[in-house]
This record gives sequence, C-alpha cells and structure tokens, in this order.
Amino acid sequence: MDKQIEFYEKKLAYEMDSWDLNQALEQGEAVAVIDARNIEAHEIEHIPNDINLPHSQMNEESTRHFNRDILYVVYCDGIGCNASTKGALKLTRLGFRVKELMGGLDWWKRDGYTTEGSAEKGCTSKNCGCC
Repeated sequence: MDKQIEFYEKKLAYEMDSWDLNQALEQGEAVAVIDARNIEAHEIEHIPNDINLPHSQMNEESTRHFNRDILYVVYCDGIGCNASTKGALKLTRLGFRVKELMGGLDWWKRDGYTTEGSAEKGCTSKNCGCC
C-alpha cells in the first residue's frame, strides 16, 4: 500500500485538473498558465490570461523573464496532443516549478470554464497546434 500512496502523491505533484487550476486562479495563487501549442492554435482558442509559448520555442532566452517563484501550469489541446508534456519537460529542465493540466483545453471546456479567441467569433478550424 505504501507504493500506491507514493504513486498517487507523485502523480498529484506533477499534474492538476481544470477545477484545481480554476480554484488557484480565482484565489490569486502564484500560478501562470502556459499554452504550449503554436500561435495559430492559441489565436483560435485558449484559456483567458494565459501565456502562449510553443514548446518548440521554450529555452533559456524565451523564459528569461519568467518568475522562478511561481508554479507554471502547461496545457495543450488535450488527449491526442503531447505539446503540454513536451513543454512541461522543457520548463522543468530549465528549473521552473511545473504541473501539466490534465485533459488540456478539451477538459477545461468540458468542465464549463471559459475560453477566448477567434473560435468565439465562429472560427471552425480544427488545428490542434501540437507541432
């Protein structure tokens, strides 16, 4: 049973769900949300007040201005997209505290949280932006 407890503790240390993220944002916790998808996908739809930094562009230079004292929650489209995993790995390697948003933008929307972008204006593109 100790190994199972350890497994779940570690899992919660590295990921959070939409409800947890929404609560953190509403309570003003020191958290920043990073969309690791490409710019075009971000323009179509994203979590309000996030930062769009495609995982392919994450490096010491592009994150130089990031606050190292806060938690970064990285997301992408969700199931079938691994941009958030790639982004979380890169940010962790750069020395940031990071969690991955479970289910990404898909689960965020399924849980009823708002989004922003051109999708609100009728854009129907299906570009997931994982590349």
